[in-house]
Parts: sequence; C-alpha cells; structure tokens
Amino acid sequence: MKFLDEAKVYIKSGDGGAGAVSFRREKFIEFGGPDGGDGGRGGDVWVEVVNGLNTLIDFRFQQHFKASIGQHGMGKTRTGAKGADVVLRVPVGTQIFEEDNETLIVDLTKEGQRFRLAAGGNGGFGNAYFKSSTNQAPTHANPGLAGEEKTVWLRLKLIADAGLVGLPNAGKSTFLATVTRARPKIANYPFTTLHPNLGVATIDGREFVLADIPGLIEGAHEGVGIGDRFLGHVERTRVLLHLVSAQEEKVGKAYKTVKAELDAYGGGLTDKPEIVALSQIDVLDEKELKKKAKELEKACGRPPLLLSAAAHIGMTEALRALRDVIVSASNGGETALPDRSMPHEDSEAEEGDDRL
Repeated sequence: MKFLDEAKVYIKSGDGGAGAVSFRREKFIEFGGPDGGDGGRGGDVWVEVVNGLNTLIDFRFQQHFKASIGQHGMGKTRTGAKGADVVLRVPVGTQIFEEDNETLIVDLTKEGQRFRLAAGGNGGFGNAYFKSSTNQAPTHANPGLAGEEKTVWLRLKLIADAGLVGLPNAGKSTFLATVTRARPKIANYPFTTLHPNLGVATIDGREFVLADIPGLIEGAHEGVGIGDRFLGHVERTRVLLHLVSAQEEKVGKAYKTVKAELDAYGGGLTDKPEIVALSQIDVLDEKELKKKAKELEKACGRPPLLLSAAAHIGMTEALRALRDVIVSASNGGETALPDRSMPHEDSEAEEGDDRL
C-alpha cells in the first residue's frame, strides 16, 4: 500500500426534493382540496474516522463525492424520501481544511468520530402546506433548496507517542525495526525512508507507538532533499528521540543541523521533550566513542544515550527513557527528562548484554 498524507477532494451534498402540486380526486368527493406532499431532504456529506487505515491513498483514485438528491413530494400528502448520505472514511489523525489549505474545519483524533462537512438541502413544501382559509386551492409549491458544494483538503498527521528524528542514515529505521514488528526499508544510502513508518514498541509490559520519518538535511525547511513535509507526523508525539550517527565526522554539527530544521519548521517541535542518543556506536572503538559522546553532550547540553540497534546495545535504556516521558505526559505530570550520566568503563560488558 502506498503512503499518501494529503489529498484534495470535491464534495457536494444533495439538493432537496421539490414539493408536489396535487389535488385529491375521488368519486363522490367534489372538493378534495390540495394534497401535494413535501420534498425529501438531500443527503449529507460526512467524514468518519475508522480503524485499520493509516494513509489517504483511497482519495487518489476518487476525488469527487456527491450525495443523492431528495425525492420529490407526491400526491396524497406523501413526503419524498431523504437522499442517501456519502461518508468519507479516513484514518485517525486526519485534519480537514478549506480550499485555501489553511483554514481548519475539523481535527479528527479519535476512532469513531464523525463530522458533517456539507448539509443536504431542505425539501420544498407541497401545495398542501400553503392551504389556508383565504387560499383553499393553492396551485404552487416550493422547489427544494440546493445542497452545499466545496473543495476541501485532507491532511493526515499520524498519531504516535514518540517520534524518531535525525539526519539520513542515522539508524532510525533500524531502531524501529529492532524494537517493533515494523519492517521499513533499510539500506546504506541516504533517504532510504521515503514516507513515515509506524510501529508498536513494548517495554516492561507497556506499549507505545513509534513514528519514523524521512531524514532531515540542512535546508529541509526550504524543500532541500525530501524537505520537511513529513514533520507534521511527529507534531502530535509526546517525546522525540533524536538519533545522531556515530559515523558522522562532527556529531555536534549533525545534532545542531537537525535542531535548526525543527526550529525553522515550528509546530511546537522544539518545545517537546527530547532524548538525544548517539547511535551506531558498534562501529567505534572506546577512545573514539568517548570523544564523540563528549562532543554531542556539549552540543545538546546533556549526556546522550549510547546505543546500537544492530548490536542490541542500549536499546532497553532508550525504550525506558521514552516510556518514562510518555507515562508522565499521559498522567498530566511534567515531562522532565531523567538525568542520565555517561556509562562507566566497568559497565560496558553489562551494556553489551542489554538485549530486548
């Protein structure tokens, strides 16, 4: 299934049915009077959040949605039937915008949530409605009201508890594949990940959702590389795990590059709790590891976690750090990050055995 997080669709609710002009005609009844019924209401256009979807790909193949018109009124004061509704089924986290792509209509964040995007037109009154003491045989009826029509934008922002950010080849996809059952594409070249991936991680009996987005490079907010279009998928997260590859020549600069892009994007990302980790440490010797760890600590202002998804080093500690922030945020507490010091030399053997 291809990933699509933005779609433009045209919607139109149904027109109301026209009222009927009719008179009662029965044997031995000379003055039957008007009996034209009212028209039925046009169908509505609804949007509904359903389970099992994580992309808007269905809206690539169908962009026009029109509800049915209401049935016209009939004689014997019969009211026309209401037109059938149209329902747009979307994944959790979908936002609906006006045609300008800026004015938010509704933000759908819960499964089962429904919202009416366009109301159907009211049906017209039949001539029976206009009967009065001074007008006992009206010969006119109302047409139905026109339905609403508009163009809207659907924009998906995935719902996740934690988000993975970093430069390309920082080890984000490997981390996701190691701690969850997600199977993102992994290869030794930049921009292997072309769209966000989700996975459910479990630590100490607690589950939370991880989101991995394509890597950021300098100038991403200006469209360089894949750009920052996928950063919206980590706007709803409670914590960010910022991975900096140990293979970077200057890890401090690599950290600041991604941090600058997050700041340029906005969306409150720089205000989120951030856990910084030096990844892929299995490629370094002890001396080089200490040097780069100190450089990264100087850049981010706190001791980073040391981990390697390939060698299963430090993974449990990283998951527990994410879990602590998520639990604290969900309980309404402060999302302060735990104070974690650098590992001692005599604990390296234990860290190497830290497996999921």
